[in-house]
Amino acid sequence: MEVVEMVLALLLAVAASGFVDRLSPVPLPLPILQIGLGALLSYAGGFQVELHPQVFFLVFLPPLLFLDGWRIPKRGLFRDGWTIAELALGLVLFTVLGVGFFIHWMIPEMPLAVAFALAAVLSPTDPIAVSAVAARVPIPHRLMRILEGESLLNDASGLVCLRFAVAAALTGSFSMSDAALTFLQLAAGGIAIGMALTWAVMRVLGRLVRHVGEDPALQTLVSLLIPFGAYLAAEHFNFSGILAAVAAGIIMNYAEIFGQPQAATRIRRNAVWDMVQFAASGIIFVLLGEQLPRILAGVAGPKDGSAWMLAVYVLAIVVVLALLRLGWVWTSLQFTLYRALLKGGPRPRVGWRVLVATSLAGVRGAVTLAGVLTLPLVMEDGSPFPARDLAIFLAMGVILVSLVVASVLLPPVLRGLQLLPEDAQEREENEARRAATEAALKAIQRMQHQMAAGHADAELYAEAATLSMEPYRHRLDGAQLSEEEAERHRRIAGAERELRLAGLKAERETLFHLRRIRQIEDGTFSRLLREIDLAEASYGT
Repeated sequence: MEVVEMVLALLLAVAASGFVDRLSPVPLPLPILQIGLGALLSYAGGFQVELHPQVFFLVFLPPLLFLDGWRIPKRGLFRDGWTIAELALGLVLFTVLGVGFFIHWMIPEMPLAVAFALAAVLSPTDPIAVSAVAARVPIPHRLMRILEGESLLNDASGLVCLRFAVAAALTGSFSMSDAALTFLQLAAGGIAIGMALTWAVMRVLGRLVRHVGEDPALQTLVSLLIPFGAYLAAEHFNFSGILAAVAAGIIMNYAEIFGQPQAATRIRRNAVWDMVQFAASGIIFVLLGEQLPRILAGVAGPKDGSAWMLAVYVLAIVVVLALLRLGWVWTSLQFTLYRALLKGGPRPRVGWRVLVATSLAGVRGAVTLAGVLTLPLVMEDGSPFPARDLAIFLAMGVILVSLVVASVLLPPVLRGLQLLPEDAQEREENEARRAATEAALKAIQRMQHQMAAGHADAELYAEAATLSMEPYRHRLDGAQLSEEEAERHRRIAGAERELRLAGLKAERETLFHLRRIRQIEDGTFSRLLREIDLAEASYGT
């Protein structure tokens, strides 16, 4: 019963944070609100959660990493692959080494292996936290795709580095050659299991759907189980469950592209996964706030006992992380420009704001917290894991400070920032809409001829086809207008949209009234209400 009450309290805190975020007149990052609510639960409500690291890792990380792999734009991932790999792999190793040695030099009582473990969990960035910070100032699409791709890969690489650092702390030995070979084995095995399991599940599911039909609820449930299955299967064979979850998400994306599930399945599944992402990330930050008072009370501070030195440690780590990231981003940019020159292309112009924004966007979040909380409680001989509370406190402090710094500095840096590929993306979208519209017109014409064949009332089908094609012809005509005519066309379309939405609102209110006075059955009410909701969703509301 206590576990159920704990889960409900955490979910309630996450829900409350969403309402507070929307009601607050001052723009605050959602993670900071959730951390504050967690601290309030601990201080005022006496709320205490005993975290088991491995359980915490299993419950939260597989679905979040799976969703990252599923939703990240794949073409952008491959187009900017070099840049993403340099940030997600090279920067992680650079950060682990640089920050690890710096932490051990600054805090000698923290063993080097533990310092490397702390640096490993600090190396991954969190795009969810970045999006929350920059919610009122949109991040340019290409930059956001690069950040998402970096986060997708550096989550895995950082947590694998954590695994090696913890093993070194427990055993007292470390071999670079053995670590490199083990890393390749862990990565290859985890990726293979994640891909194979997802492909097999989706293939079996596809055959079942062809025989018994598609059930959106069942499809959604299967998608929720896949990341946990991939993670547990990989861990069972001593491979990387983290990379298995990421690979499963990527394969899920391609399976959906070729499988083409029903619209109802996509709508329901996306809604469920949005809720899972919001709830899981929110609970992690609430738990951060809930754990913070006890970690602060039990942390082993510096030898002179000065509590303010803990704040100095946190600020120093944040500064070093920012400087290392800025230096790596600048170096990576020089290689990118050099490759562009070798290919004979024009030299891209990249302003200083892009460099600063990319560096400031290195916000630490859910993955950092999840990783640091998995540090073992005891060594192999039963003694306490050295400097565990201090490492957790420093990680929490870096998360908080990075969120605050980004929330203050990132919006002004991003305001008005545009990257060159934005125009190309808009042209591509317009061409795709035009191609889809022309295909729809041709399909309607073919269907009209098929339906009218052998029927005396062919005019009925011709009239139906004309009505069906009218929105598509309207869309094509709008794409060929002059700028002045196009503006008038957009105003007409906007007015038509508002009128249609007003009509849909009236339909919905009438349905609810009929249901309240019991003049319509539940099944009919649900079916008609769903049609209205789908029609309204098509207008982007």
